[in-house]
Amino acid sequence: MLSRKPRQSTVKIVRRLAALFCSAFLVTTVHAHDFWIEPESFRPATGQKVPVHLYVGMDFKGEPVPYIPEWFERYVQVSAQGETPVAGLPGDDPAGAVSAAAGLNVIGYRSARFSVSFDTAEEFEKYLIKEGLERNLALLKRGKSSPGKITENYYRCAKALLVNSNATTPADRVLGFRIELIAEKSPYAGPGPIPFRLLYEDRPLAGALVVAFNKAAPLDKLRARTDRDGRVMFTFPRPGIWLVTAVHMIPAPRGTGAQWESIWASLSFERPEGKP
Repeated sequence: MLSRKPRQSTVKIVRRLAALFCSAFLVTTVHAHDFWIEPESFRPATGQKVPVHLYVGMDFKGEPVPYIPEWFERYVQVSAQGETPVAGLPGDDPAGAVSAAAGLNVIGYRSARFSVSFDTAEEFEKYLIKEGLERNLALLKRGKSSPGKITENYYRCAKALLVNSNATTPADRVLGFRIELIAEKSPYAGPGPIPFRLLYEDRPLAGALVVAFNKAAPLDKLRARTDRDGRVMFTFPRPGIWLVTAVHMIPAPRGTGAQWESIWASLSFERPEGKP
């Protein structure tokens, strides 16, 4: 039987290619910050092996992100049976696979730090407005960022909800990510609006823009700002795969080589037929 364990030289080659990919990848995705987890099945049978895709892009049009251990700090499957790392080999696309447990399976991905630069303050301002970060725009105009080139460090905290069709499940599980979107009612449950809560460093984040959109109609976006308890409510007008996103930005800590730091949250799931 052939072993899938790569030779050391193969691993080094894959990591060099990954570094080159990352450089080109960051250049082409400066304004494409959506990052999401899209398993090949959101409704797997118990025990079913489910390949997991990672994407970065916009409006459900994205580039695949391979399994590169240096790119993430935590990449896990969490179920009633506990937490298990998502298995994969360096360079794999799909980026690993999970074996579905009964009930709710949450796949979570917390990235390492990445950086992107903007050549001018005007370019950065347009980006802030587009992402609903007007409060950071006010800080920028008060001179909290140096003129000229602006560098932003960013992190991604993505989740996907998979549910066994025959199981009664909790709505979601809190993974303790730095920023995290949490479904307070299961998107797989009965009809009606779904409440979500946005936490930043384990506290409700008020005033953040939360955006939801469907893979079949990604330009028809639902938007709402979180209340003082970090909550928003969405009524989803169609079934299918949905992505809910949010971002929080703060001035970067000293010594990080950047003026700004952003943390991006996403939550993906599949709304069943007949569940508006």
